Amino acid sequence: MKHIGNLSPAPGSRHKKKRVGRGAGSGHGGTSTRGHKGAQSRSGFKRKPGFEGGQMPLIRRVPKFGFTNINRIDHQVVNVATLQRLADEGLLSGGVVTNEVLYHVGAVSKKSVPVKILGNGDLSATLTVTVDKVSASAKAKIESAGGAVTVNG
Repeated sequence: MKHIGNLSPAPGSRHKKKRVGRGAGSGHGGTSTRGHKGAQSRSGFKRKPGFEGGQMPLIRRVPKFGFTNINRIDHQVVNVATLQRLADEGLLSGGVVTNEVLYHVGAVSKKSVPVKILGNGDLSATLTVTVDKVSASAKAKIESAGGAVTVNG
C-alpha cells in the first residue's frame, strides 16, 4: 500500500541520474558542474547562434557582395533533343508532354519546380507540349514538326 512517505516516480520517468545544485553534500560542490564564472555558469544563459565567445563571428568575417533576388524562380530545363529521345523510346504516350509526364519519365527531378523547354537539338516527333515556359527556338521547332505549344499560367 502506497503512503505519502514511500512514494517514488514511475519506472522510466526519471532520466537524470543526479540533481545538481543541491548543496555541498551532493558531490558537485558550489559550482554545480557549471565551472567558474562566465555567462555559461549563470542561470538563464542562452548562446546566440553564431556567437564565438567575443571573437569576430565567421558570418561577419566573410565578405558579402552582389544581390540575391528572393523572388527568383529557378526552372528545370528540358531540351527538345530530350523530348525527341523520349518520343523515340516510346515514353511519351500520345505525344503529350506535361510537367507530370516529364517527372514520371525521369526528365525532371522535382514535381513542384516549374519546367522550361529549351531549343537545343532537333525534333521530328509531333508533340503537344503544355509546360510553364518555352523558349522561342523550342516553340518554333515543336510547331515546325507539327506539334502544339501551350504555356501554363
